[in-house]
Amino acid sequence: MSENKKKPNPIDTHVGSRIRLRRNMLEMSQEKLGEMLGITFQQIQKYEKGTNRVGASRLQAIASILSVPPAFFFEGAPGIDNQPAAAGVAEGAAANYVVDFLSSTEGLRLNRAFVKITDPAVRKKIVELTESLADEK
Repeated sequence: MSENKKKPNPIDTHVGSRIRLRRNMLEMSQEKLGEMLGITFQQIQKYEKGTNRVGASRLQAIASILSVPPAFFFEGAPGIDNQPAAAGVAEGAAANYVVDFLSSTEGLRLNRAFVKITDPAVRKKIVELTESLADEK
């Protein structure tokens, strides 16, 4: 490959990160998703990194397997929802931060554990504790 490697389109990267997010939320491996689609896990990796663009029919199949509407993959994408350019950049960065966090092992574990807590007072205390720990830096 040449040194002038083309960077992935930001929308392709966003869609891929949303595929990874939903797949991880369902605790599904890349291998399992690839098997269900009839493709290799390496192809799933390329989709999730945004290296390869996901075609419309393939995205529909992924949405069906992951039990989300196709629009799920575009939520928070840069330049979507007729947002002004500046707002789109700021919101896109915030959305990417959340997606990155929820795609991490710690983020997934924390999210899964937190949603199992049914007592609103306990949930509130955990949020307050987390905020106080974050402020210590």
